[in-house]
Formats: sequence, structure tokens, C-alpha cells
Amino acid sequence: MENFFATCPRGLEPLLCEDIAAAGATDCRVVPGGAHFSTDWRGCYALNLHSRIATRVLWRVAHGRYAREDDIYRLALDAPWPKWFDADRTLRVDVVAVKSPLKSLEFITLRVKDAVCDRFRADKGVRPSVDTRDPDARVHAFLTADACTLYLDTSGAPLYQRGLRQKTVDAPLKENLAAGILRLSGWRPGTPLIDPMCGSGTFLSEAAQMALAIAPGAGGRGFGFQRLRNFQLETWKTLLDAAQEAEKPAQPAQIWGSDISPSAVRAALANLDRAGLLPAVTLSAGDILEIDAPAPTGILVANPPYGERLSDQEELAAFYPRLGGALKRKFAGWNCFLLTSDPRLPKLKRLVPGRKTPLYNGAIECRLFGFTMVAGSNRRAARG
Repeated sequence: MENFFATCPRGLEPLLCEDIAAAGATDCRVVPGGAHFSTDWRGCYALNLHSRIATRVLWRVAHGRYAREDDIYRLALDAPWPKWFDADRTLRVDVVAVKSPLKSLEFITLRVKDAVCDRFRADKGVRPSVDTRDPDARVHAFLTADACTLYLDTSGAPLYQRGLRQKTVDAPLKENLAAGILRLSGWRPGTPLIDPMCGSGTFLSEAAQMALAIAPGAGGRGFGFQRLRNFQLETWKTLLDAAQEAEKPAQPAQIWGSDISPSAVRAALANLDRAGLLPAVTLSAGDILEIDAPAPTGILVANPPYGERLSDQEELAAFYPRLGGALKRKFAGWNCFLLTSDPRLPKLKRLVPGRKTPLYNGAIECRLFGFTMVAGSNRRAARG
């Protein structure tokens, strides 16, 4: 068994632990932004392949106390890097610190990189070159007030990069956050789902993959563990073959998407078509204030706009009440989930949320508000 740490969007840690358990791992311990756990390499590969929530899966390779930068250098120098990857692999080092007394993360990054290269030079007579854009091997250092942990990244590119998105619109939602919101909403394949502000189609793509049992890592992207010296090709092939055999043929899945912007609808169509998911989704152009519900009951998810300029704030203050009215008229019987960083949304929509979940969209603190639309709720909500 090896020790790992998986990262995820803040607020989704319990869902990440569910994915970790499903991959066969044990001892999941949640911290803000991720979870520690133990598993074998099969479990590591399975989590990279199947988790819709994880951002990265990091293999813990060293841990020690420090008081100054040289202590971190020695910790990294003592780690047997040539045992884990070859000198012809390119390298990148990233450092994250919480309450560290050291002044410069850039200098610590340089010291860790120097230690890795010095260990290679001592053991092999050659050193890896640095590639900060598309490295073969990623080393992560995490510093607390007095301890440093070193990790090797088994994921490579972030796991939310499914290899499916071709076109984007402004402020696209990351795929693992979209998948987490779908799970938090209680949506399951077979339940009618609509995103009436679909943008480039992230919610739609994640839902379609779930409906068709497509593993998020099975789309042809590569992984960091494939470049490590201990890569178990047969284990990986067995997992990947099983995932691909479980996939269902693309077919209608009671998933609808629309957007007031024709260019956004075109972007969503291109992304779904490129991913082979278009048959599962019904797309159209339409204003959320005017469209009808596609089924008597179901789940609505949306990421409404939120503004930073005063003019945006004024426009949204006028838009939110109209949105609340439209949902009450058109989507009675539906459960609606709206992600926003604007705390005014429930009050201005004149609706009382049944659920409120703190989430982070990147560095932006948001709330996922859940509303149950009941016929005739307009008057009751106004009184509340």
C-alpha cells in the first residue's frame, strides 16, 4: 500500500471520499481541498480513470520537518528520484505553503528543483531538463508551519481536463465542479435534467457521460503515472478495457440544454459532437425567462451570471426577480440548483432556498442554492 493525496474543488471533499472508496482505497481523511488515503497502484489508476471529482492524485514520496530552506533541499536530495522516473523525462516543481515562515515560494521551488537535479547528477551523471508547460514528471511540495511533504503527481494534466472540450465561452465551469454539483443535486441518469444557461455545455457533457457510463479518464488523455518507472501496463490496460466495455451506446438520455446566446449553443454542440455525446442531449437556443420545462418533473442546474461592475450589479438586481418568477411559473414540480457568488440571489429571486452548499469555483467563493418549485409557491415565497 502507498500513501496518496487527492485534490478537489473546495466543498466537494465528501464526494471525493466516495470516489476514493469506489476505487478500492482505504483510510480516507478529508482536509480542506482534498483527502489523504492509502491504496495500491491499481487503486491509484482506478481513481485517475473514474473520479469525476478529483483534480489531481498525488503520490507521497517524502516527509520531514524543516526550519530553513536548506532543510527542504536536503529532504528532496535524499529522495531516490532516479528510482521513480528517468533522467530523460522533463520536470516541473510546484510549491504550496500554509502558514510557512519562509519568505519566498519561488526560492523554495528552485531549491527543490536543484535537489532533484543534483540527485540525478550524483546517481546517473545526467539531470532532467525543466518544462513548466507540459512536463513528464511533476513534483509537488506542500509546506505547513514546520513540515514539508513531497509528492509525485500521478495525474499529469488536471483530471478535469477530460480531453473533450473544444470550444469555450466566457468563464467556463470546470468539469469536476460541474460533476460535483450534479451529484449534490441528487440527479441520477434517467431523471430529466436541464441546464437553461448551458454556455459551452459543461453540465450537459458531464451528465451525458454519466448517463452513458463513460469513465471521465477514458477519453484518450494521458496520465502522469504512465511516465513513472513503476508503471504497470497490464494493470492499466485491464482497467481501461473494463471501463470501455461498460460504456453504453450514445442515445437520448432526457438531458436538455439551452442558452440565450446562439454562439454558446454552437459551442456546446461542437463540444458534445466532438465527444460523441450529442445524441444524448437535446440542444436549443432560448431565454431562460421564456422556455418551458421539458418534462413534468426533474432537476434544473444553472450557473447564472454574476457581475463585478456596478452596472452588472444593477442589471442582475433586475434580472433575479424575473428569473424567480419564470422558474415558479414554468418549472413547478422541479428541483432547481443555482451556483452563484452573489449572496443576494435568493432574496432577489423572492425564494427561500431549501439547501445552501458552500463551494469554490476556482478562487471564487460561491453558494449552490437549491429550490423546490411547488405550484402556487409564488405567494408563499413572497410572504416568507
